Amino acid sequence: MNGKKPEGFIIHYLKMKYTNEMEKGLLSAHGVCYEVYKRKLDVRMEVEKRRELDHLLCKQLYAHFDGKLHG
Repeated sequence: MNGKKPEGFIIHYLKMKYTNEMEKGLLSAHGVCYEVYKRKLDVRMEVEKRRELDHLLCKQLYAHFDGKLHG
């Protein structure tokens, strides 16, 4: 290899504690239950893409309103 780390990531196994509140949130926000999210890579990737987009939009909104408040 050329010394660079490969881009992207690999999910081997989702090992996490999961609560009913997390299940309700995932179901209401993305329309999938945790078992489907855990088992199907394509579903998990789509959910994570939407989460990333939501995060970026929130950052933009914050920057916009923060500029209006302090500008």
